[in-house]
Amino acid sequence: MKIQAAITPAANAPFTLAEVELDAPRPDEVLVRIVGAGLCHTDLVAAEGMMPIALPAVLGHEGAGVVEQVGAQVTKVQPGDAVAITFTSCGHCPRCASHEPAYCHAMGQLNFTGLRADGSRSLVAGGQRISGSFFGQSSFATHALASERNVVKVAPGVPLEIAGTLGCGVQTGAGAIMRSLQCPAGSSLLITGGGAVGLSAVMGAVIQGCAHVVVLEPNAARREMALSLGATLAIDPRAEADWVAAVRAVLPTGVDFMLDTSGIPAVIERVPQLLAPKGTFGFVGVPPAHAADLALPGTLREAMRSGFTYRGIIEGDSDPDTFIPQLMALYLQGRFPFDRLVTTYPLADINRAVAEQQQGLCIKPVLLP
Repeated sequence: MKIQAAITPAANAPFTLAEVELDAPRPDEVLVRIVGAGLCHTDLVAAEGMMPIALPAVLGHEGAGVVEQVGAQVTKVQPGDAVAITFTSCGHCPRCASHEPAYCHAMGQLNFTGLRADGSRSLVAGGQRISGSFFGQSSFATHALASERNVVKVAPGVPLEIAGTLGCGVQTGAGAIMRSLQCPAGSSLLITGGGAVGLSAVMGAVIQGCAHVVVLEPNAARREMALSLGATLAIDPRAEADWVAAVRAVLPTGVDFMLDTSGIPAVIERVPQLLAPKGTFGFVGVPPAHAADLALPGTLREAMRSGFTYRGIIEGDSDPDTFIPQLMALYLQGRFPFDRLVTTYPLADINRAVAEQQQGLCIKPVLLP
């Protein structure tokens, strides 16, 4: 079928809206009419040519919409169902069997290559096959193909156009606190970076009952948002000559937990100065390419002496079929207001959305076909 999609034609090139041909759903696939798709930093990393997906490609991996057609093998959803689309997984490796699909053995192949599991491409543009199936969806478009494993029904009362943000960035931040680190009530937490992931972590920390939630973020509007969502302190690293000392002034023995969403080497290198004994450092931020060889902070001796734990986190350790419905239920209870992070844009204005996100004028852009 012919659809409209935002194509990434080449590395670092602007997105281009164009007509492309999308395959009909195979027996194990679900055709979704996209109502909204979140714009995530991972999309921009892919658009810079820093991921395995070959360009040109249709990106987008936080889609939500209405099921229009299902393959013969699909039983989880039916036409007319409202769904959010998340990352995909194989369903049969040891990690999937233990309900840890974020660590699926085929995570890279299924989500980052732009190919189906069998190596085929689902999109045609200009008479040639181009990459799709990004995170099992490619939702910067009017329609996308997904599978049973990466669609989750959207609860009534949850705004469908923004529900897709739960599928990656929001569940990564909230899940890092609620699932990966499992911060207990009364604990202290430092979050470095106040974007959508970091602010979702703030909301997760409030739900967990953390006593101290400190956010390090240079953007004033995002600091204000962090405080309004429940952070107990927001620090501007540009205004504090020694921001580590500012954290220590409030928490003299250090923080129990630290979550980095920034990927900034100068931040990551300060971790040993911030953690309390037996503290845990969780990281979802990816350092820039020139810092690819950055070692995790602290030597083995330092980690052993203080009992530190360094914890890499993917997708907030989410099992989407259970965690996304949990977040939706919390939203409906008024306890997880992720909608406050969102600014919507027409899909045709995707390049403006990218620019305004990079300028700090919005937190979580959502594109509306």
